[in-house]
Parts: sequence; C-alpha cells; structure tokens
Amino acid sequence: MIRISFTEKDLFDIDRLKAVTAKKLGIEINMLKSAELKKMSLDARKKDDIRYVFGVDIEVPNEDRFLKRCRIKNAVKVKEVKYFDPISSTGPNIEKLSEKGSYRPVIVGFGPAGLICAYKLAAAGLKPIVLERGRDVENRLKDVEEFFKTGKLCPESNIQFGEGGAGTFSDGKLNTMIHDGFGRIGHVFDIFVRFGADPSIRYKNKPHIGTDVLTVIVKAVREKIIELGGEVRFNSCFTGFEEEDGKIRAAIVNEKDRIECDTIVLAIGHSARDTVRMLGSRGVRLERKAFAMGVRIEHPQELISREMYGKDYKKYPPADYKLTYITSEGRGVYSFCMCPGGVVVNASSQDGRLCVNGMSYSKRDENTANSAIVVEIRESDLEGEDIFAGVRFQEELEKKAFDACNGKIPVCYASDFLNGRGTEKIDRRKPNTKGDFAPCDMYEILPELISAPIKEALPKFDKTIKGFAGDTAIMMAVESRTSSPVRIVREKESMCAEGIEGLYPCGEGAGYAGGITSAAVDGLKVYETIIKKRLNNE
Repeated sequence: MIRISFTEKDLFDIDRLKAVTAKKLGIEINMLKSAELKKMSLDARKKDDIRYVFGVDIEVPNEDRFLKRCRIKNAVKVKEVKYFDPISSTGPNIEKLSEKGSYRPVIVGFGPAGLICAYKLAAAGLKPIVLERGRDVENRLKDVEEFFKTGKLCPESNIQFGEGGAGTFSDGKLNTMIHDGFGRIGHVFDIFVRFGADPSIRYKNKPHIGTDVLTVIVKAVREKIIELGGEVRFNSCFTGFEEEDGKIRAAIVNEKDRIECDTIVLAIGHSARDTVRMLGSRGVRLERKAFAMGVRIEHPQELISREMYGKDYKKYPPADYKLTYITSEGRGVYSFCMCPGGVVVNASSQDGRLCVNGMSYSKRDENTANSAIVVEIRESDLEGEDIFAGVRFQEELEKKAFDACNGKIPVCYASDFLNGRGTEKIDRRKPNTKGDFAPCDMYEILPELISAPIKEALPKFDKTIKGFAGDTAIMMAVESRTSSPVRIVREKESMCAEGIEGLYPCGEGAGYAGGITSAAVDGLKVYETIIKKRLNNE
C-alpha cells in the first residue's frame, strides 16, 4: 500500500477519486488497483490560496518500482492498520462463548463508551443488560425541549443524562488527540456509519455527526442490541453493587432491585457525581485529576469564517478554530469543543445549578459559532486532600451561575468583561441559545483563578482572530463539564477497578477519555478485555 497526498483548489466528487488520483500521478487509471481516501482537510494558512488537501492510499503493481518513478514526491509505503476483534472468523464459536458462565454483563450508562461496549458484547452473543438512568432518546428529546421552553428540569433526563449520553446534545465532534495503533478509531467510525453516520467521517480531518444524526444512530444501535438478545433498561439508576472476596456478585438498581452478575462496566459519564460519591463510600479507590473550567464564547459565524478564510469565505464550510495561551503566571487557557454554526445550550442536570455547552446539527447552518474558553484547574488549586474537592468546586460555580440570573443563562459582553464590569442590558447582538438568558456580572460568578487568566487571554486571541474580543463577542457561564475532576483507579492489565474483579471503570466519567471518540474507544478496549477473559476461562 502506498500513501500519497495532493492539493486541489476545489472539492471534487469523491466517486471520481480514482480518476483524479490517476491524473495527479500521471498514469492510466487501469494501473490503479484501488484508491481509498484516508484524509481530507482544508489548508487555509494562505487566505489567497486556500486548498483542500487529500491523503489517498493506493495499490499499484510493483510498488518499489512505482515509488522510484512516482511524480508525487511525498509518496510512501504504509502498512494498513486493521482492527483485530477477539471474536474473529477463526476464533471460537460465539454460541459456545456465550455459554461460558450464566451471567450477563451489566453496562452502566448508554453514552459513547457504554453504547459501543454493549453493542460489541451483544454481537458476541453475551446479551448484555444496559442500565441507563435517563430516558430513551425519543422521550429525552421531549424533556430537553420542555426544559428549554419552561426551565423545568428533569434531573434524570436532560442534556447530560439519557440515551446517548452528553455527546448526543453536542456538536457530535469525533476528532481526538489519542494515539491509535490498533485500528480502534476506524472500527468505531465503521460502527457509526453502519448505523447512520455519513461515511465522510472516515476521512474528514475534523469529523462531526451533529445532534440530529446522533439521535438516530443511538436509537438504531439500541434496537440492534435488543435484536441480538440484549436489554436496555431506562429509568434504571445504578445505586450500588455487591462483592465477595474482591469479586463482583451483583448490581443494585434504583436502590432496591438486584441483578446477579460478575461483570459491571461503569460507563457513567462525567456528570454522574452521585454515582462517583457512592463508589467512594464503598471503598472503590478514586484519585483527583486536573480539569478545566471557564465560559462559552459566541460570535457571528461570518466573523470567524471571514477571519479564517478571507473574502471568499462563503465558498467553504463554516470555519472553526483552536486557540491556546499560557498566561504570565504559567496557566493554560484554551478553546475547547468549538461548534461552528451552532448554538449555546443550558446543559444543567441538577436543580439549582447551571452549566452551558455548545451544540450544532449536522449541517452546522446556524449563523453563530461558539466555543468554550477554559482555564486549567490543577490539583494544587483545590483545598485540602479531599477526593471530591474538584466536584465541589464545579458545583459551587454552577450554583453561582444559577443564582446570578435565577436559572437563566448568564450573559456578558466580552467588551464589558475586559473593562472590568458586568453587562446590565442586552442592547447589542443577542446570543443564540437554547434556554432563556439574562445579563450578568461575570466577575460575580467566576473566581479570580478563572476570570484573570481569561481576561489576559482574550486580547491575545483577538490578535489571532480579529474581533474575537470585540463588540459582537458574548460570554456565557459557566462551562464546567469539560471532564471529570475524579478518576476511578483501574488496574492496567485487567482494566478492573483496583482490587475489585469484574468492575470495569470506562470512558469519560471514569477519567479515561475526553470526548465521543476517545470514550467509544475506551468502551471497545473494555469489551476486548471482557472477551479475552472469557476466552481464557474456557
């Protein structure tokens, strides 16, 4: 296999990939055994010469000879990375595997980690039982819309909890910083495509799905799990477990129901604070970890696209950005979860507390763009040695955000914030939100630990993107759910919680992922571990 890359001024029909590639190589099309698009990105470093960059894997006869004569100088040999499933065509009979042990695995949480893990276990014939504290996606959509309209929160069915997890009501971004030498990311993307995602997620540089498509995908996966003999139980909150001699014996649901089992996958999500506290009280080893908090900032999408692409910005998809800055005191400030063509949503999941997030649909066709601007919070910033100090810090700021505007999203113009004052009236551009909003003094919500670094960073970001801190920039508080401030410690080899065989911390809520893709990949790793354990017990 040979990988080449080339640029084009304009997009072409991907069905013509083989013909376009052959022309670039200066060869007859029949010389190409195959051509597969692996990467597509937009290089906008030169605004007067913006180009699409394509990475293509090709097969040709006599590769070594071809490379010597290839007119594209960046051509290199590559080894295709294929995902190896422990349940393979040459492996054990699935029916026999499912007969090993009478217990069905229990999956706690149906976000990306739990969804992928449960689907793969179901496909392996193990008939998993999924426990989801929230409602199915159809009813969850109704609950969320009702909350946006009235402010009446359903604590178990909202932006954070319910089928699909927090990622369902987001941009559905699939880009990730994790390194993958085992083909797991590609396998996860293949699953998403199989259940409704656009195939372009396989090759786009910053793939995304969108809330509207994600809701379809998670429902389709749920239906397949059920078809394969699994169960998905909604309104079922994991409230405890039983163990004997360091081994899992049962899961407790809604404080009263008992499911006998020897495998519990904890794919609980980053907002299941009550569950993490319960685990701590039961002696599960937890540790503090760094996290980040701040605000969400919104701009007209036209401003961002014009600044990133120049005068011909309308020719290209809505622009995104990634910004980082180290303050004079050495603290990191950065953009996170940037949503081109999106809206800001009230993402609360607890009564009396408020947090915000960004959301966009598959077309990204809203006229605004938003991103979190967050500040790193170190373990040393937190008082004492309490494991839950970070959780309390999040909750305290969320309460301040709720109280500041009586449950409405607190809004402050960036120009007011930079001038050291609050916003008293929304008399300029109004924010694009799901959920009502009101003006606020951001300094009454954010402690100096967060407000000072953001105040220092915004003018620097404005030099990169002119107008970023200008009159049309709107800040909203508080962005607090970037990641969990607590990690459930797990053993490296077994992937089980330390000292408890059969209890598998998994995904973002366990502290081992940050985003849809990395959470799904962690779910896949846990699936592999469970299967290998069963195979070894044959």
